[in-house]
Amino acid sequence: MNFALILFILLVVSAVLWVADHFYFRKRRAPDAREPAWVEYGASFFPVILIVFLLRSFLVEPFKIPSGSMIPTLLVGDFIAVNKYTYGIRLPVINKKVVELNSPERGDVVVFRYPPDPSLDYIKRVVGLPGDRVAYLNKRLTINGQPVDIRKTGDYFDAERLFYTPSYEEKLGDRDHMLLIEDDAPAYVPHVMQFPQRDKCHYNTEGVVCEVPAGHYFVMGDNRDNSQDSRVWGFVPDENLVGKAFYIWFNFGDLKRIGGFR
Repeated sequence: MNFALILFILLVVSAVLWVADHFYFRKRRAPDAREPAWVEYGASFFPVILIVFLLRSFLVEPFKIPSGSMIPTLLVGDFIAVNKYTYGIRLPVINKKVVELNSPERGDVVVFRYPPDPSLDYIKRVVGLPGDRVAYLNKRLTINGQPVDIRKTGDYFDAERLFYTPSYEEKLGDRDHMLLIEDDAPAYVPHVMQFPQRDKCHYNTEGVVCEVPAGHYFVMGDNRDNSQDSRVWGFVPDENLVGKAFYIWFNFGDLKRIGGFR
């Protein structure tokens, strides 16, 4: 469901009703006459819809985490806030960038339109930037020939699967984050799609090596063995970026999650 388009349509309809009432019908009603239903339930909502539309389109948009691909950073049911202007100002609905600001950095958690189906929003962590050579071989990440720092921190208990998974702390750029790697999961990438510029990735039994093309990003989930990401469906074009996730603002099942993020 394209919520941005639906909200835009509601905005246009309510704006037309508000203008019609404000400049024409209101002047022809008796001072003590009751507002008709189309004004009460249509035009009167225009200011509210306008504010919501502007906030959601240019400042902050809420998202709910639907899967476990970003465990342990983000859990199923987390409601997160996404900064819409960090990576540039884009026109709503068509998502065309009109003002250049910052670019994603390694380690950023980003929301983007899923390349194989742009009607879906995905969330992953940026691993590779344009021009990077990203290698994920035998469960270890290397960027431009330099192994990414990683250290084991213990075991993470997945309450959904009732399963313990080795947890690690990885350093991407100037920030640390937690991730999960299952020792007994295969190193190779199964079920690889035929994605644009697939020739820039080379697969073998140890994993994958990719050259990130210009204007694209290589993203991965923190739950490394339970994430469909750039290893499977390819690179994320810059025009697919929605924003940068930065805050957990609610979780119905665990209020302690509020505010947590890194």
